[in-house]
Amino acid sequence: MTGRPPIGLTMGDPAGIGPELTYAAWHALRQTPAEAFVLFGDPASLPKDAPHKVIATPDQAWAVWPDAIPVMQGIRLTDPVQPGVGNPAHAPAIIDSIARAVAAAQAGATGGVVTNPINKYVLRQGGFIYPGHTEFLADLCGVPGHEVMMLAGPSLRVVPVTIHVSLRTALDQLRVDEIVRVARTTHHALRRDFGLPSPRLAVAGLNPHAGEGGLMGTEEEAIILPALSRLRQDGIDVTGPWPPDTMFTPTARADYDAAICMYHDQALIPLKTLDMDNGVNVTLGLPIIRTSPDHGTAFDIAGRGIARPDSLIAALRLATSMTAHRSPP
Repeated sequence: MTGRPPIGLTMGDPAGIGPELTYAAWHALRQTPAEAFVLFGDPASLPKDAPHKVIATPDQAWAVWPDAIPVMQGIRLTDPVQPGVGNPAHAPAIIDSIARAVAAAQAGATGGVVTNPINKYVLRQGGFIYPGHTEFLADLCGVPGHEVMMLAGPSLRVVPVTIHVSLRTALDQLRVDEIVRVARTTHHALRRDFGLPSPRLAVAGLNPHAGEGGLMGTEEEAIILPALSRLRQDGIDVTGPWPPDTMFTPTARADYDAAICMYHDQALIPLKTLDMDNGVNVTLGLPIIRTSPDHGTAFDIAGRGIARPDSLIAALRLATSMTAHRSPP
């Protein structure tokens, strides 16, 4: 018992690599009670050699943790699992796993939620109406439209202003108000959840050389600079717009705590290039803590025992750290 509740881990798609990663993560962390988690899922989805114990409440995880994976009772799959083969019949249990994990975090029974990967196509076939995890979580928490995606690694944190849309659509969605909203949310989270009293934000330009004074594009002058002015009026330490091709060098990264980027790949390419295996997806703007590994279900290797658990372990550890910052002893 550590004085803080365990982290809630969702089942994810049981046909993907989530079950074997769950087992591997527990095996790596089982000697550290402070990093305990409880699985919201069907124990039948776990590898056959994975020790587990069904529990009624998350606080029972402490007694179970060193010897078995604690699994919350009540979530059942209606069809058998075939590794690597997505099944829409699994959708209700996957969705229930997420909803119950969020409810436990909202009630304070867990310290936060870590989500195993889902397959959006499989869930959509099963009646899931959301684009992905993040939008569903925001809706469950009653804050739709407030969610912000951060990708965090050991040497870089990035936050894209526009996310899962085409590049052409991203250009249309880029607005002063949206840059301000994303940067404010990031600043607040860095203080509350990452323990940084005076966060430093670097804002990327959109165009080559950050527009070169308007010679290579005018979005910097028309959209990004007005956003920076408003953020500085809030007292936020923000610099930019930075030329995107130079702001991720080791020297440049030393000057900021998070990079606000204009579109998905501008943020994720440097993060994944620097440390793909330890990248963590963090949803900011929620009343609960939520992290996830920065990879998908990997149906092509599911069940083969070759998937690396590094990103899931990093997600669990980051969620635990964020819990400690929100609720210091």
